[in-house]
Amino acid sequence: MKAKKIASVFSIFIGIAMIGMWIMFYATGNIPELATEPMRISMHILAEVITAIMLIIAGVGIFAGIKWAREVYFLSMGMLIYTLIQSPGYFMETEDYGFVIMFGIMLALAILMIIKMVPLKKV
Repeated sequence: MKAKKIASVFSIFIGIAMIGMWIMFYATGNIPELATEPMRISMHILAEVITAIMLIIAGVGIFAGIKWAREVYFLSMGMLIYTLIQSPGYFMETEDYGFVIMFGIMLALAILMIIKMVPLKKV
């Protein structure tokens, strides 16, 4: 599979997974900060949902061959890398290391996807 198709599928998958994760957490009542820190967690969720939407838009755009999708892809991947670095702190505090490991793997894959999307030219 070509690098663009792999990057596109990764971007769409991660975007959908992020939205799905927050829906699952909300549906199961697993966001205690809604009661204790509603503004902070609401803004955090909003940032992650925007990241997810940008990832999906970029992935679909790349898959469809839309010209601007590459720039949106790099922007959305930057947003994703930020959240993959920031979010594990919560799970470290709750000692839920499965999520920490998952975020680490996703971070490595995100960096790999960016490298695959950057054309290499001889100097």
